[in-house]
Amino acid sequence: MAEYKLLLPSMGEGVMEATIITWLFNEGDSVKEDDSVVEIATDKVDSDVPTPISGKIVKILKQKDEVAKVGEAIAILEIEGEGSNTASEEISTETPSTTPDSDTLKTIEQPLQVAASAEFSGDLYLSPLVKSIAQQENISETELKTIKGSGLEGRITKEDILAYVKNRGNQPVQQAAPATQQVVSTPQPVATSAPASTITVAAGDEIIPMDRMRKIIAENMVKAKHIAPHVTSFIETDVTNVVKWRNKHKDIFEKREGEKLTFMPIFVKAIVKAIQDFPMINVSLNGDNIIKKKNINIGMATALPDGNLIVPVIKNADQLSLSGLAKAINDLAYRARNKKLRPEDTQGATYTISNVGSFGNLMGTPIIPQPQVAIMAIGAIVKKPAVLETKDGDVIAIRQLMFMSHSYDHRVVDGSLGGMMLKHVHDYLQNWDLNTEI
Repeated sequence: MAEYKLLLPSMGEGVMEATIITWLFNEGDSVKEDDSVVEIATDKVDSDVPTPISGKIVKILKQKDEVAKVGEAIAILEIEGEGSNTASEEISTETPSTTPDSDTLKTIEQPLQVAASAEFSGDLYLSPLVKSIAQQENISETELKTIKGSGLEGRITKEDILAYVKNRGNQPVQQAAPATQQVVSTPQPVATSAPASTITVAAGDEIIPMDRMRKIIAENMVKAKHIAPHVTSFIETDVTNVVKWRNKHKDIFEKREGEKLTFMPIFVKAIVKAIQDFPMINVSLNGDNIIKKKNINIGMATALPDGNLIVPVIKNADQLSLSGLAKAINDLAYRARNKKLRPEDTQGATYTISNVGSFGNLMGTPIIPQPQVAIMAIGAIVKKPAVLETKDGDVIAIRQLMFMSHSYDHRVVDGSLGGMMLKHVHDYLQNWDLNTEI
């Protein structure tokens, strides 16, 4: 028999570590190739790690709530074979090195530091577990920057922050600056949650602790509202042609492709065309610099069965046909609801759409996900009487109408740009060609 080290696999650009949530097998259990053996969490998504080989788990190296780095061993399996050389040869040929040189690390981490700058004032990077501890202990960003990390590239580990919490009351008080020095006013760190207040719990009230994903959502929403001044424009659109076109093609498409044809690919197609008309909507803000994105990656807000929310991303949506969009959307929605998303599936969005109409809502004002600058909400399609202009005069007819709302970051998107972009989406949908090919 030989030993095989199960390593934490690569999870996409910028993802360097993950937190162990739950082991699905115990020490001594046998596993088959491709069995999911452990659930892990990054800042973006929960996912499973499968084993690439059959064997028996003889030792679990990373326990629940511990953080593992990409390429680090998380368990040891006993596999068929003789001697330990077999396992070591297999590891060296099939898995990445766990000790990349410093130049490689800098190259890998550069996108991560740029992304972090939208949420933190510096290049501070925290694992989900460390973030959770910092929030529970009300440790500010300023305090975190004083902690000397012992992890990779000086990152703060669980042990570092727990040691800081233990000795927090014994930290030396910093000396005041000499009176001769110039005093410079600096902004206070951004609070990521509301100030603590006393809540009265009445008899019969139920206390439900937030799960890990809900904590991350709460933190991100507070930051997004604090960072971006939101402005919202609304428009009502006649989508009668869209409804007729889908009714004509949905059965044919499902029979041909084995896929459902929903309204979402049509909405995404119209939004992509409008972004191409107004590319300054497809930007991010980094300090005083506006970063104009080359790719059009559409985030798709998706409600999960447990009540949480996740935003998988349709990469390069401008390069996909209607058929391709339908397949990509169905795939992401299915994997989101069945916890099959990979971390890279939730990264890189440049613009987001939220279908509030799927809950029967007429309109909504969603929060702009950072570091994007705009998000569009699609309302429910409702039959209403509407005035139509004809060559014989105005008539009243029953039409399929829908509200859309466009929320945008007023730091970089003014009302003219945000409103015109929304109007172009309206025009593309209202004038949808019934002869469009699928």
